[in-house]
Amino acid sequence: MSQPVNETPPAPRGIEKAPTGIRGFDEITQGGLPRGRPTLVCGSAGCGKTLFGLEFLVRGATQFDEPGAIVSFEENIEELTQNVASLGFDLDELVAQKKLVIDYVHVERSEIEETGEYDLDGLFVRLAYTIDSIGAKRIVLDTLEALFAALPNEGILRAELRRLFRWLKDRGVTAVITGERGDGALTRRGLEEYVSDCVILLEQRVRERVATRYLRVVKYRGTSHGTNEYPFLVQEDGISVLPVTSLGLTHVASDERISTGIPRLDAMLGGKGLYRGSSVLLSGTAGTGKTSLSAYLVAAACKRGERVLYFAFEESQSQIIRNMRSIGVDLKPYVDGGLLRYQTARPTLFGLEMHLATIHRQVDEFGPSMVVVDPITNFMAIGSELEVSSMLMRLIDFLKSRLITGVFTSLTGGGNALERTDVGVSSLMDTWLLVRFLEGNGERNRGLYVLKSRGMQHSNQVREYVLSERGIELLDVYAGSSGVLTGAARLAQEAKERAEAQLRLQEMERKQRELERKRALLEAQIAAMRAQFEAEEAEMTTTSREHAQFEKELSRDREDLARARHADAARDTTHVHVNLNGGAE
Repeated sequence: MSQPVNETPPAPRGIEKAPTGIRGFDEITQGGLPRGRPTLVCGSAGCGKTLFGLEFLVRGATQFDEPGAIVSFEENIEELTQNVASLGFDLDELVAQKKLVIDYVHVERSEIEETGEYDLDGLFVRLAYTIDSIGAKRIVLDTLEALFAALPNEGILRAELRRLFRWLKDRGVTAVITGERGDGALTRRGLEEYVSDCVILLEQRVRERVATRYLRVVKYRGTSHGTNEYPFLVQEDGISVLPVTSLGLTHVASDERISTGIPRLDAMLGGKGLYRGSSVLLSGTAGTGKTSLSAYLVAAACKRGERVLYFAFEESQSQIIRNMRSIGVDLKPYVDGGLLRYQTARPTLFGLEMHLATIHRQVDEFGPSMVVVDPITNFMAIGSELEVSSMLMRLIDFLKSRLITGVFTSLTGGGNALERTDVGVSSLMDTWLLVRFLEGNGERNRGLYVLKSRGMQHSNQVREYVLSERGIELLDVYAGSSGVLTGAARLAQEAKERAEAQLRLQEMERKQRELERKRALLEAQIAAMRAQFEAEEAEMTTTSREHAQFEKELSRDREDLARARHADAARDTTHVHVNLNGGAE
């Protein structure tokens, strides 16, 4: 898994750097501010110069074991302490621990009378004492304008300003010096930026009645640095600088698949669902069911025991939970159980960067495995397409670096091309599901299909997308010679086909019965013929037996006759012989 954004990247070889501990800033500067050298932080009133310097000191004392000192020429100790207490910085505690020293130098022009040559020797003595009192490694001077405001002599001012910067370098402390923005120059005097080793410009702009602060590293001697303009936020825990550029395409891609909670949708996505850590876009016109579909993904994740962070920009938490009950999804138990957290607000409440920073912070605190942003198109109300696209690019890369599945809903205008998004992030999405209305036969029915899903085979079929109290059902649409039919037209066509199928079945049954009748008739005829044949065969057998018996009797009669004849002949022969012996009669 990639490193979190606020980790300090290793500084390149060369100039030594002092990490500020300010989230995102050390990444931009590749390590922090130049150690042992002065840095100028300039900008107009209210842009955060003093806060930048104070956080630099507080982080140094608490995270890097580097005591610090602040010399203020505008605000006294009590004012400074109170101003940063809301950010969680306890200056009194750090002072008590001798990790921080605060020195207020009161400078009032009306009380100053220039009587001779002016120099800063007195200030150097005071600075030296302040630094040595706790062995400070860091120092902040706030602000130069208050110190030099009473000096009309430009030549002396320039000379003393150079001497101040050189004195700080010689002391080896890492210094932050704040200065007011001038007309046509970075500072009022136009000299500080030239004698500083590092110059940071802070600005605050208002666009569409939404204020956004920006930071730019104008100059940084001896090292490379980010030169873009970076939005930054002042939050309850300090400053967050958000790099405009992507975090880099170095995140790990998981092979694990997770269910969407809808079996037929899982089947459309290669049979296994989505890849963990992927980005998913649900787009469609109003009322197509994008939020309902995202609720199923949320419920499926919570059923797996995973945490889900849901950012809603159109509906409240209570309204979403109530509405989802109508389709059989009860999200309240997951909220009560700590698996689901909602963050609801109108997009116009903050600027783009504040929304992004809020998501970063909530992800760090909650540790979700899925983040839902519903919808992303509402950001168009507070930024241009380029700004929104840039913000979402950073958000998507951030989630992927944490292996968090990102689910984004996008509202498509009715007159726009459906296969595009108003915020131009479709190319960043791994899976894109489009829900649209299919009109016909006086009805508007929903249809869902997969526009793309990287790394897996997926269905190219349109499914009818039905929302009911039973939940979400994906049905096969009717596709035939008359086109694609949904809703009542599909039901009518299915009823017609069932009726035709019933008629065909009845006709087949009739023919089957006719065939059975013919078979029975044929079998009866065969049985009759077999009976007749058997009768004739029996008669023939009888006749043959009688004939054999007759032949046998006839043979016996012949034998008896032959024997009879033989006996008669024998008697005749005996009689003749007697007569011959006895004499003739």
